[in-house]
Amino acid sequence: MKTLTSHKQVIWFDDTLISESLAEQAFDPDYWHAQNKILGSAQGRGTTWFVQTEQLPAALRHYRRGGLFGKIIKDHYWFSQWHKTRSCEEFQLLQHLVNEGVNVPRPIAARAVKRTVCYQADILTQKIEGAQDLVAILQQRTLAPEIYQSIGEQIRKLHQANVNHTDLNIHNILLDSDNKVWIIDFDKCLIEPGLGETNLSVWQKSNLDRLLRSFKKELMKRQVHWEEMDWEALLSGYQQSA
Repeated sequence: MKTLTSHKQVIWFDDTLISESLAEQAFDPDYWHAQNKILGSAQGRGTTWFVQTEQLPAALRHYRRGGLFGKIIKDHYWFSQWHKTRSCEEFQLLQHLVNEGVNVPRPIAARAVKRTVCYQADILTQKIEGAQDLVAILQQRTLAPEIYQSIGEQIRKLHQANVNHTDLNIHNILLDSDNKVWIIDFDKCLIEPGLGETNLSVWQKSNLDRLLRSFKKELMKRQVHWEEMDWEALLSGYQQSA
């Protein structure tokens, strides 16, 4: 990880994926529009722009607050230290997971800009080509038990890397065109102390419980093609990887 520092801004970037000159401009959507490098966009709390970098397609996301507080203060966060900004923490966590062999988007660059006592943040990560989240897929078709086992295996690898995905739901699990499982959206997630437990710790169980609630919620809300036996297949993959 390389760092570019100025008085009110820090950029962290992987110089094997992006040049220093591009990293300085990479967080401005207008730059990508001017270069005709916009591949598309998606709407969430804000707009995620899909862009073509020097080496690979990427997703550019500006950090925005959710909930009621987010209606008042949309994209400012209290500043304490540069390395504790949400963009820096997510960048480093993704690097850790890539190094641990978990299927997550590669982090390309991240930025924090100080605004008096607050900061704003952005991150640029690999775009997973040809991927859809489980919600979109399960509205169209069922999935084979082997795919659910693969999902369980990836979650176990995530946990073996001591990463607590505090918002693990079926929107944040993707399948690409080869049915390869990817896990995304690591904002506010964290690396837990490695205690060497043989049984499920509280946070690991919490992740799985949240994911199960997500399946059940989308079953009620969108009538996705999912049954309890699919969850058993997922747990089987999770436990076999232990």
